[in-house]
Amino acid sequence: MLVFWKQRLVFLSVPKTGTTAIETALAPHAGIVISDPPELKHAPLYRYNRFFRPMFERACKEDNMETLAVMREPISWLGSWYRYRQRDFIKGRPTSTKGITFDEFVDAYTRGDRPAYANVGSQAKFLEPRPNGTQITHLFRYEDQPPLLQFLKSRLGVDFELERKNVSPTVALSLSPDIEAKLRRKCAAEFELYDTIS
Repeated sequence: MLVFWKQRLVFLSVPKTGTTAIETALAPHAGIVISDPPELKHAPLYRYNRFFRPMFERACKEDNMETLAVMREPISWLGSWYRYRQRDFIKGRPTSTKGITFDEFVDAYTRGDRPAYANVGSQAKFLEPRPNGTQITHLFRYEDQPPLLQFLKSRLGVDFELERKNVSPTVALSLSPDIEAKLRRKCAAEFELYDTIS
């Protein structure tokens, strides 16, 4: 999470959406940088609403903070998680996807009780508006970087370049039509939210 206090902007870091590269480029310009632990670095909107927003409003007397996040196409997002969990250093752990096909991974993700290797959360849940009206003010597609970068450069008044960071291993991914249909049915909120991003 990055907080640009003067610009009244909070960047919420959805995992597997290129946020590490953005944070590396923009951390020097942020008033607050939360890079650890992962539960705070990747604080979803509901956690921002519960802890950070009240702090800004009560302690800092600021209630006009806007939020920004990036969302990745749902199948691509799951593919990134699958590849990330192929790394050798987690081989043998319950979260490893070594020896598991992408079909098996996605099928496991659609279950109510997900095994550890497929328990990667939900972008829709991460970004879900809160009952008090707190919501993501600016939402961008991972696959369409120019509008995001232009917004950040204009809003922050800085020029920057992104370097690739935290890149997952290259693995060929294919999803069978049956599993894709099941994913789209069981996780419809993910696709519906992504389709609303203009």
